Amino acid sequence: NMAKAHGSLARAGKVKNQTPRVEKQEKKKALTGRAKKRQQYNRRFVSVVAGRRKCNPQS
Repeated sequence: NMAKAHGSLARAGKVKNQTPRVEKQEKKKALTGRAKKRQQYNRRFVSVVAGRRKCNPQS
């Protein structure tokens, strides 16, 4: 039966409602235009060690 593949609607939003509310933090304004592209370039190409495999920046 393909009808009940994803659980009942009674559980909709369960996890989101469980997670604690975290307020947005104040942070300095992001760069725009040319300066932003420069920042991206420096982050992606300059700082990486040559020959290293790409990996997720969060890991």
